[in-house]
Amino acid sequence: MPDTSPPDPHVIRLMDASLNRASEGARVVEDYARFVLDDAHLSRLGKELRHGIAAAGATLPMADRLACRNTPGDVGTAITTASESQRADAADVCNASLGRLQEALRSLEEYGKTIDPALGAAFERLRYDAYTLAAGLGTTERGRNRLGDARLYVLIEAGPSDEAFEQLTESLCAAGVQVLQLRDKRLDDRRLVERARIMAAVCRRHGVVSIVNDRADIAVAAGADGVHIGQDELTVADARSVVGPGRLVGVSTHRIEQARAARLAGADYLGVGPTFPSTTKSFADFPGIDFVRQVAAEITLPAFAIGGITAENISEVVAAGLRRVAVGAAVTGASDPAAAVRSLREALGAPVGGEGSSG
Repeated sequence: MPDTSPPDPHVIRLMDASLNRASEGARVVEDYARFVLDDAHLSRLGKELRHGIAAAGATLPMADRLACRNTPGDVGTAITTASESQRADAADVCNASLGRLQEALRSLEEYGKTIDPALGAAFERLRYDAYTLAAGLGTTERGRNRLGDARLYVLIEAGPSDEAFEQLTESLCAAGVQVLQLRDKRLDDRRLVERARIMAAVCRRHGVVSIVNDRADIAVAAGADGVHIGQDELTVADARSVVGPGRLVGVSTHRIEQARAARLAGADYLGVGPTFPSTTKSFADFPGIDFVRQVAAEITLPAFAIGGITAENISEVVAAGLRRVAVGAAVTGASDPAAAVRSLREALGAPVGGEGSSG
């Protein structure tokens, strides 16, 4: 027969305190995502988590919680540590609240089992949701810190020789490109890694971020700053297992659901497109400028609009809300690539004349 005995008042008191701690922590985190990051996606996840905590907590009648509450007699209210009264910045506030939130949910999960196994399971699910939210916040901070104000991302091919490739890379970095990606599916692995090493070395000298397309192993072997993957290549988790936590993982996305998933999976930045028809790559369909607008309105993880972007249409991208673009032929196919770089950076509102990026 099921246990129909009333819950232990001490457990009710404990869970009341943990519910307050969890919901308060979730609110602080939600406020950080909403007001500091201006991130609609993470704000929504925070709000959903907070409402989930309230729904699970409704299993315990408020009258019972209040009857068992004893704040004046709580021995823990007088116990403090020096670190509790100090916060370095808003991010530190958020991280501290994330920790309290996760701890409170674990306590609710374990003690909830003494009341109803289903209640413990509900708080377990919420705890995993909190971990996902924490990962999304961490990824966003990491991506923004690593990429800083980088706005112009250029994709290049390997060229006919090491010398020609190094000259191209040097000229683009000197002109003000902030991220370079080596994308060339025609080369064998040995030649690809050699070209990637050249790119990585030149980029380091100029403070430019170096990325290898698709090949996480080549990125590591060459000492590049990261790898960029598509929807049909390695997952973010698999790419991360190869490149480690110190390198960037970028992901191509073609609809908002993919962008949300990539961010929560741990992507450091997004490729958003295709925006316009491209002369260098064919696509079956075009999510277009509406997708750019969706990402700009919802996700503050660094996102680069890509696909057919030129000096003539870049203003549409900026008007849609993104000031980061990835281009290929608009620079490499120009009669004066350096002038093309300057023109694009001016259109993006990026200072022209300095090398690399602040990130």
